[in-house]
Amino acid sequence: MGAAASSALSGLSLPQLRLSLVLPGWAQPRAAGLGAAALGLAAALGLAAAAALGAAAWSSRGPWWRQRRRRLQGRLRQVGTVAQLWIYPIKSCKGVPVNEAECTAMGLRSGHLRDRFWLIINEEGNMVTARQEPRLVLISLTCENDSLTLSAAYTQDLILPIKAPAANVVRKCRVHGLGIEGRDCGDEAAQWITNFLKTQPYRLVHFEPHMRPRNSKQIQDAFRTTDKVAYPDASPFLILSEASLADLNSRLEKKVKANNFRPNIVISGCRVHEEDSWNEILIGDVEMKRIMACGRCILTTVDPDTGIMSRKEPLETLRSYRQCDPSDQKIYGKSPLFGQYYVLEDPGTIKVGDPVYLLDQ
Repeated sequence: MGAAASSALSGLSLPQLRLSLVLPGWAQPRAAGLGAAALGLAAALGLAAAAALGAAAWSSRGPWWRQRRRRLQGRLRQVGTVAQLWIYPIKSCKGVPVNEAECTAMGLRSGHLRDRFWLIINEEGNMVTARQEPRLVLISLTCENDSLTLSAAYTQDLILPIKAPAANVVRKCRVHGLGIEGRDCGDEAAQWITNFLKTQPYRLVHFEPHMRPRNSKQIQDAFRTTDKVAYPDASPFLILSEASLADLNSRLEKKVKANNFRPNIVISGCRVHEEDSWNEILIGDVEMKRIMACGRCILTTVDPDTGIMSRKEPLETLRSYRQCDPSDQKIYGKSPLFGQYYVLEDPGTIKVGDPVYLLDQ
C-alpha cells in the first residue's frame, strides 16, 4: 500500500474504516459519517477497485453488517413481535404454519415450500380460488423429506415429486386477468383435486424459477415496477396484527381466525391497526416497506375449518367501520380494509419471536 493510502488509513476511526472499505459510491449516502477521509481512501485505493470491493461486501452483508444492525436495533423503537408465520403453497388452499422462513422478493420460503407458487386452474387456464370453490381451504400441500403431499379430510393422501417432470406441459394461465405460466403437476394431481371438489375438471400447476412472474404494478398502481409475484393477488407479503383481529372479534358474535384473512406475518404486542402506519419495518435482518392496505372480499367469509362460505361475516362488520377514506375510493371501492401489503427492501430470514422495529420514525 502506498504512502497516500497509509496516510488516509491512519486518519480513520475503525467504524469509518469498515464503511469506507465496503460501501461503493452509490451506497455512501446511506451511511452517514464517512467524511472526506473515507473519500480520500477510495481515491487512494482506486475508484474501480473500491467500487468492486464495496459492491461485493454490500451484497454479501457480512459480519460487520450484522453488527451494525444490532447497534441500530438498540436505537430503534420496537413496535411488536412476530407471533405467527404462514405459507400458503397453493393459492386459496390451507396455510402451513412455520417457525422460520426466508423472505424473498416473491414471498416467504421454507425449504421447498413457497408462498402461492402452486395454482389450481380450470380447463380454460383461469385461476380457481375459494371465491368459486370454498372447499379449497380444506386442501393442504406439505413437504416432507423430498416429496410433496396433497391431503384433505376423509381423502387419501397423494404423494407428488417436488419438481414436476420436465416432460409435463407448461400451461398458459390467467390470474386476475394477467397471463402467467405454470407447469402441470400431472394427471394424478388433477384427478385428486377434481374428485375432492366434485364440480368440474381442474388441474394443478407449479410456478418455476425460470418463468416470468406477474408485475404487481399492473395489478395495483401503488406498487413499484420492480415488485413481482407468482400467483398471489398482488403482493408478496400480507401483515396483520393480533390486536386488529381481537378488535374485530369483539364486534362479532362468531369469532374468526387470522386464517380467514390469510396473512403471511401476524404481529403481536402492537396497538389496534398500528400496522397501517408502519412505512418501513425491520424484522431480524429483513427490511420491508408498506405499499397499501388490503381490500377485503367475500373470501373472508369462508370458514377455514369447514370450507363453508357464509357470504356475510366478518365482511359485513368490517364494512361498518373499516371503509377507506373517500379520496381512496378509486383504489379500494367499497371493500373494507384489513391488513397491509408489504414488499421486500432487504432479504433475509425471520422467525417467530423476532422483534419488529420501526425504521421510518
